[in-house]
Amino acid sequence: MADHIDGPLYFERMGRTGPVMAFVHPNPMDQSCWMFQLAHMSTWFRCIAIDLPGYGRSPTASAGLKMQDVAQACWEAVEAAFPGEAAVLVGCSIGSALVPHMYHLRPEQTRAIILSGTGYNPEKTFIPRRIKAYKDRGIDYRWDYTFEDFSPAFRATPMAKFFADMFAERNAMSDLGTIVRQFEAYQAPEAPDHHSSIACPAIILTGSEDGTHPSSFALQGRIPGCELKILHGAGHACQIEQPWLFNSLMIEFLRKNGLFPDGR
Repeated sequence: MADHIDGPLYFERMGRTGPVMAFVHPNPMDQSCWMFQLAHMSTWFRCIAIDLPGYGRSPTASAGLKMQDVAQACWEAVEAAFPGEAAVLVGCSIGSALVPHMYHLRPEQTRAIILSGTGYNPEKTFIPRRIKAYKDRGIDYRWDYTFEDFSPAFRATPMAKFFADMFAERNAMSDLGTIVRQFEAYQAPEAPDHHSSIACPAIILTGSEDGTHPSSFALQGRIPGCELKILHGAGHACQIEQPWLFNSLMIEFLRKNGLFPDGR
């Protein structure tokens, strides 16, 4: 069992045949942010979407939590669903920060990594602001924070409110202290070769209206052979705003690398 986490993580599955694809969500959302990907990619893959500690229906975490602990817990969820199998790892935001840690724990089980809502920001200047907002406003801050993950255009739509409401309806099952501890864990410096030693196929899918978009190119340069595709007009949670393009870019990338199960 992963250190500092009070039990196995909650997950949802979709798809009965094919290779494994694991999804790790952004702040302040939970695994439901991948509903469009699970509905589509489960045509060819066995998909698993995981709630991080303190989010959705996953357990709490204690003081001393590290990114490696959360990465280990995510692998334990994959193992519980699909024992001994390799997986394509897909992340957004904090999920994208976790995916490289998952890779380093089990490189032989990582078939490829797909990152979104991310860039290279070694100072991680946004973290103190998020921690302060959670401490000042409590768990209800998640509702407002959800809109910050969207582009200005999408923010004004009924669909944006639907997602914000859905995540906030799970606040009673979420844990403020654990969410803050994960932000604190994310502040820890990474090894110099954290990105440069990644040796599997990798791609960054970045929304042009995402605040992390300018730094996504720097992250691309740090991962050997990493591809990058832009979703013009999309924000941080581009998998929600433009699922048709997000999914097609995933499929294109996987097919190019011989990882898409054509004919299944």
